[in-house]
Amino acid sequence: MTEAITPITGDHLKAWGHRPGPAYPALIDRANAALAGGADLDAVRSLLAADLPPPPPPVLQPQPAGAVPLHVNIAAEDADEQKNLEDVMATMVEVLKTPTAVAGSIMPDACPAGPLGTIPVGGVVAARNAIHPGMHSADICCSVMITDLGHVDPKAALDAASASTHFGPGGREQGSRYTVSLDLLDQFRENPFLKDGRMIHAAQAHMGTQGDGNHFLFIGRSRATGRVAMVTHHGSRGPGGLLYKYGMEVAERFRSELSPGTLKQNAWIPADTEEGRDYWEALQIIRRWTKANHNALHQAVVEKLRANPGDRYWNEHNFVFRRGDLFYHGKGATPAWDGYADDATGLTLIPLNMAQPVLVARGKNADHALGFAPHGAGRNFSRTEHKRRMGSVTPDQMLASETKGLDIRFHCGGIDASELPSSYKKADTVIRQIGDYGLAEVVDCIDPYGCIMAGDVPPVWKTDRRRRR
Repeated sequence: MTEAITPITGDHLKAWGHRPGPAYPALIDRANAALAGGADLDAVRSLLAADLPPPPPPVLQPQPAGAVPLHVNIAAEDADEQKNLEDVMATMVEVLKTPTAVAGSIMPDACPAGPLGTIPVGGVVAARNAIHPGMHSADICCSVMITDLGHVDPKAALDAASASTHFGPGGREQGSRYTVSLDLLDQFRENPFLKDGRMIHAAQAHMGTQGDGNHFLFIGRSRATGRVAMVTHHGSRGPGGLLYKYGMEVAERFRSELSPGTLKQNAWIPADTEEGRDYWEALQIIRRWTKANHNALHQAVVEKLRANPGDRYWNEHNFVFRRGDLFYHGKGATPAWDGYADDATGLTLIPLNMAQPVLVARGKNADHALGFAPHGAGRNFSRTEHKRRMGSVTPDQMLASETKGLDIRFHCGGIDASELPSSYKKADTVIRQIGDYGLAEVVDCIDPYGCIMAGDVPPVWKTDRRRRR
């Protein structure tokens, strides 16, 4: 009498290291066919060995505090700056525990930007084979663009800009939108991170918009040439915010598998994966969209003025830059080396506050700054603390005192006191430390005539309620 053959089941395959999945039934069928053909269990196991999944990657542990070099390019000159510096240092120590980090740096405009362990404004982190969405933040490719408008009337330029720009939450209404090129929209549709309908709508509705917060449109005059210039500051708006959301979701999936001990805000997408390559390309497309957004506003003003413009150039912060085999994450820091991008000019714009000039600087590619320069002035304390320190002084009084002689406009709300000069670091301190640390050489200053900001915008829920009424 022939002995019955015990069939191979999923339990056998699990014991041999196979993972349950769509291919499981076919593996079981192959195993039992081999068994029926006379193979013993060892032979069947060897037969299926080629289909074993790769071993799971090793779990990466956070690095010890101080294991990654941190270059400090900021000095405290009063009690507020000392407290700010201590907070920045504390959060950078936690950031640099991230397993992918190989070096960090902080700029003279550094200030905290979230819970402990969140990369600060003015922070730079170099990482190996990793793109960290949390290290470029939701305002991806926040950037500054300048156009030389020529010998035009600065008031006329600011009037033309007021009629052309759009501040506040959301996008433009149908009928008042700026055109997005079909080629750029096609690039959105071809990328897995950018192709959904919500993203495409945002790309169309948010073109020609600047948002709120510290984003601005500035009109000033070049000390070097005497010509009037327009400077805009804003990021990628809705499309960038959505990409950040999608990127963080993918990064969290990798974090939970690769390094569950890493802080969630420092999760990463491995650059050598399909997701990493798609995310890198999505960042480049968002960069193109953001540059087009700046260009749309600048060209609209040029055409309204019938100006004869000169140079136009830009530089970004809140972005990721590849240099060799490392990915450099600049949060409120801008690259200061030649050729960091195809459209780089070697010049960097560094705005300070609405009552101070925009600096035109040439970066020095300093090793101790990981090749970066500051993006602006930064803050020594929060918006809430600034409001508390105002005491009985009204926003109108503060505006009059701090911006005397300037044409300051708030596009869609009251005066936003948290954007007035006293809310920012002292401009002369930032300028001095740029020189002291050898970060950049100032080659021109655009002295202010005036600027436009969103203003104290009502909350979105309140605005929506008014619309419904």
